[in-house]
Parts: sequence; structure tokens; C-alpha cells
Amino acid sequence: MSLHKPCLGPSIWYFPSSYLRHSAAGQTKLRYGAPTALACDIGAQILGLHKIEMAKSSWQDVAATAQELRDTSISRIYPPVPDVPQDLAKNVTGIPKQLLTTDEVLITETGPDELISALASGKTSSAVVVSAFLRRAGLAQKLTNCITELLPEEALSRAKFLDDYYHEHRSPIGPLHGLPISVKEHIGMKGKGLNAGFVSWWDHKGEEDAYVLRILWRAGCVFYARTTQPQTLMHLETSNNLYGVTVNPFNRDLTSGGSSGGEGALVGLRGSCLGIGSDIGGSIRSPAANCGLYGFRPTSYRVPLKGWTATMLSAEQIVGVIGPLSTSLEGIKLFMKTIVSAKPWLVEPSCLPLPWKNLELEHSIRQGKKLRVGVLWSDDVVKPHPPITRALKKVVDRLEDVNAVEVINWKPYKHDEAWEIIASLYFADGAKEETDAINASGEPWRPLSKFIIQENPYVKHLSVEEMWQWTGRREEYRCKYAEVWNQTATRTGPNGEPADMVDVILAPVGPGAAPPLDSAKYWGYTSQWNLLDYPALVFPVSRVDPDVDKVEEGYEPMNEKDAFNYRLYEPEKYREAPVSLQLIGRRYEDEKATFEYIQAQTGLPFDTFT
Repeated sequence: MSLHKPCLGPSIWYFPSSYLRHSAAGQTKLRYGAPTALACDIGAQILGLHKIEMAKSSWQDVAATAQELRDTSISRIYPPVPDVPQDLAKNVTGIPKQLLTTDEVLITETGPDELISALASGKTSSAVVVSAFLRRAGLAQKLTNCITELLPEEALSRAKFLDDYYHEHRSPIGPLHGLPISVKEHIGMKGKGLNAGFVSWWDHKGEEDAYVLRILWRAGCVFYARTTQPQTLMHLETSNNLYGVTVNPFNRDLTSGGSSGGEGALVGLRGSCLGIGSDIGGSIRSPAANCGLYGFRPTSYRVPLKGWTATMLSAEQIVGVIGPLSTSLEGIKLFMKTIVSAKPWLVEPSCLPLPWKNLELEHSIRQGKKLRVGVLWSDDVVKPHPPITRALKKVVDRLEDVNAVEVINWKPYKHDEAWEIIASLYFADGAKEETDAINASGEPWRPLSKFIIQENPYVKHLSVEEMWQWTGRREEYRCKYAEVWNQTATRTGPNGEPADMVDVILAPVGPGAAPPLDSAKYWGYTSQWNLLDYPALVFPVSRVDPDVDKVEEGYEPMNEKDAFNYRLYEPEKYREAPVSLQLIGRRYEDEKATFEYIQAQTGLPFDTFT
């Protein structure tokens, strides 16, 4: 991996790769052909590079520098990234096809599994594939504001190494040979910025490559793009004061989701076919749903976390996870199998030693056991908008036509209480770390930072005793929900255990399609499963059609949250927005949530998203 290593000290220097490869500052070659730059203040001054004195800079100056670094990284792509029209339509997903070459469009709209096959067989080269994705990622930035930094020199150097390896050995270096992968910024790369959406953290650097990246690197991938995230990382949108707002490529008046919204917009525009995000309350699933993608929240401790950054990093009451967003279900499986096959528990002991299982679901169905799908139509707190209910009904109608599937209505168990518990455990320090990180630079609070911290009645500093109490309530709630699931059993197993229960729950990802900017205020359809630590797979279904998805006139909201969501829905505002659902499994039954059988039987998705 290309590693920029500035000198330690009060000042931060940024070294463009064009300097690093040929400068007198010094460099050495790593095993995979990635340059490591070693420089000091004197060397940087000789090169005339821009210096940032964090202690003396306003937050606006830091933001301008961040954007300059990003724009410069895009300007180094060759052939240059085309300019986009000044007057953009709301839906910009068709613009890359107009501006890229036919080959570039074909490459970037091919799924990761097919690209892997072409690269492993020598039908195409990593350099060609990486170049195409760099150019489309540059366009994605101009259309949605989703990039913090592109890595053209590092990526192409890596691609050349992999191509040379293939030509010498006539075989790929690993299962991800030559595949470009994009990465959310707070998942660390050694020597590169690691700000997690805070201006005051702009001078933080990754001390090492995150372990998950090292696994993927050894498998042969190429890292080429880093993507945006919101201030605090605790939004279901992506908005910060370093880069601004990331918007939805299908409707720029709507959010791309968050907190992995940069990945959502980039993958949604096919500037990436496989990206890495994180999720503590919906941060993979929200962007995947909003942008018509596949996204997977694994159970905790399946994917290693070492090397990422956030506030309250070691909190264990609610554990965040790292997971994939992709243009295909195969991309999700490819990511998970690659990570788990590396046995990350040998390096990161908190990871569970669970191999990726090949569930014999279809074999069980052939033996007469039905797939049992519970359907959550509403969580009884906030009713989903009409497009979500229509998507659920269409999928259920298809499933009910399959003899080997049994559909059961799922009764939600106190989902309002679940939010009370998880919201109380998110900020056990009373949000002191978030508050300090925002206020340190003088940057303004973004609207959704205010919402989730300052306007959240459950945010308070917890004593040790209070922490024990809330953790106990979490465990009690998990037991109650497990009991609800167990009650769906149709028989008793040989040891008295419940058997033939509901296999998976089909549910909304949110109370609507991608909401207007600064209005994603209901987390319950995603945070519910974070509290329970259940794996969940998001998949695209359809799009909002204002001619069909009319407002439900005369509806009486259940509460103020429901009323807020009801008032949000004006069908025309949501035109073209993807409509997605999620499939939820029980804890550590991650493989069951990858829904090949359901996809094959229903013909999902029911619309195209390119």
C-alpha cells in the first residue's frame, strides 16, 4: 500500500505522490511495489509544499486545505476526469455513460465477481480496470461530493505490480487480484489522514493500515479511493464541515445516507463496485438502501476493527462493525469470505473463530423443509411511507407463490424500548468526546449532530452503576426478543430446543426512501438490529413512483416521530429514489442473511439501478 509518512511535529505536510516518486526526499520500495516517502520539514520546504499550522488555522482554512488536497488528487488522474454540466438534473446516474469511453463504462458497470474472473484469467489487466474506476470516481465526486481523496499514483503502481506478477506467474496473486476497492475515510491507512469527520482531527494520521485492509491487500486488491463521512460519524446522512454535503445520485435533493454515505454515492454511481463502510446504527444499510445497493451489517466480531478511528473507540456497550457495500450480492459474499478465510481471530483475538459456512438451504428445501420468512410491515413506532409498503407487498406476493416458502407476519416487540436502550448506551460519557472534538476547532454543529446529541433526551453521562443498569437492560431485551423468535418454532428438537423457527425477517431499512437533506431522524429500522447484534443484508427492490405511491390521506400518526415522518412524504420529492428492504438473521447466522434463494425465486430486484 502506498504510504505517505510526513515528519512528526506540530506542523503537517502533505506530499503529492508526483513529488514522492521522483523527489530527493527519499523513498524505498515495499514488497508490492508501493512507495514509502520519508521526508522532513527541510525537504518539504525545498519542494515548496503547503504547510498547515493547525493551532493557528481557522476551521474554514482547514476545510479549504482538505478540499484542495482532494481536488489535486483528482487532477492527477490521466486521462483527465471530464467536466460535468453546470446545470445538473436531480438524477445524475446517466452522466458517466455520456462522458466516459465505452470500455470504461463496460468495466465500471461490471460486477466484482465478473471482474475478478476476467482479471484472474488475464482477459483484462488491473491497470485498465483501476484507471477506469479512478476516472468514474472522479466524476462521482463532481456529481455527488463523495470523495475525500483519490490515490491515482499508488493505485496504478499497485496495479502494475499485480499485472507484472500475473505475466510472470500466469496466475493471480490472490482471490481479489487486481480488484479496486474504495474505503470510508475513518478506516485507517498508514500515514494518511484519519479525521472521522471532525475538523479538529484533520492532522490525525493512521499509525498503521487497518487490519481489514491488510487482509484485503494480501488477497490482491487495489485501494484507490477514500470516501466521505459525517461529523461525529453518528448521522444517517453524510455532512461535515471539511467537505460539505454528500448527495444522492438518483435525486440530488435527497441524502445518500450515512454514515458511510460517501461509499453509498460512489458505489451508487458505479465509481466503485465494492466499498468498505462501518455500521453502529445503520451506517452501511442506510447508504446501501438510499443508493440502490447491496450492503451487509455482519454480526459483531466477524470482521476485525483494529486500525479504524472514532470517538469512544473502546466502548463495548454497542459495538460498531465494518462491512461491505457492493453493486451485487456476489460482492458482499466475496468480501465476507475473503475476510473470514484469513482467520482474523489469530491476530485480533476479539474476533470469533467462526469459518464462513456454506448453508445447505436449498438441500433442506429439497428435503421438504420450508424457508420461513417473517415480515415486519411496521415497527409500530413509525409507519413506513407508501413506496416501502408497496415494495414489501410485492416481494411477499412473490414469496407466497413459492411452495417451498412460508410467509409469517412478524409482530414487533417493543421497538420503542429498544431505541431508549441503545440511545442511552451510545453516548455513555454524555457525548463529551464528540462535543470536545467539534468545539476544539470552532466548527459549527451540523443539524444532525445537534439532533443526535443536543436534542437527544437519552444523552447523559452515566455513572458506573448506571452503565451496568443499561447494559443489563440491553441483555434482558435481547433475551426477550430471542424468546419472541423462539415462539415461531413449529416443533421441539431432540434436546428440547425450539426447532423450525422463522429463518429470517424481511423488513424496511427505514421509514421511507432516501429522505430530504437534514431530515433522517428516525433510526429505529436499523438501530433495532444493532442493539440485538443481528446480521442484516440490504438489497434493492424498486423505485419511488409518485403516480402510484400516493400519500395516505386521513392517516392519524401514532406519535410525534410518526407525524414527522408522515409530513416528510411528498411523492414528487422522492421521484427516482431507490426503494430497498433488508433481510435479518439471528446472531452469528450471517450466512443465512445472504439471500440467494429468495433472489432466485422472486426475480429481485424489480428495477435497474445503472
